Amino acid sequence: MITQKIDTDEAPIAVGPYSQGISVGDFVFTAGEIPVNPVTGEVPEAMEDQIRQALDNVIAILTKGGVPRKNVASVTVYLTDIRDFSTMNLIYAEYFEEPFPARSCVQVSALPKGVRIMISAVGIKESF
Repeated sequence: MITQKIDTDEAPIAVGPYSQGISVGDFVFTAGEIPVNPVTGEVPEAMEDQIRQALDNVIAILTKGGVPRKNVASVTVYLTDIRDFSTMNLIYAEYFEEPFPARSCVQVSALPKGVRIMISAVGIKESF
């Protein structure tokens, strides 16, 4: 299988030895995306805005890799406070519809830049 790097200016640039996304065959894997605005470099303060920005970043990478939202197979969500789970769930439901991707959500002790959420996903390219 050929591995291809996915880069988009619609998501924050990778700041370490990793790629925003990788395409392997028909699968696209994203890195863990934190809620950094790719234009300003700023992190929103409100949790609701952090959730939306992290999801926007993941969707931008998947889209660049040829994955429509309906083809997102799996999502992993990392929260620094599991009490934000219900808020995340409500906003997450705005981004995906039935059948929803498989999902894991865990609480972690800390995330880069002091953000409260990180999201990664796996999708399948649209076949034509």
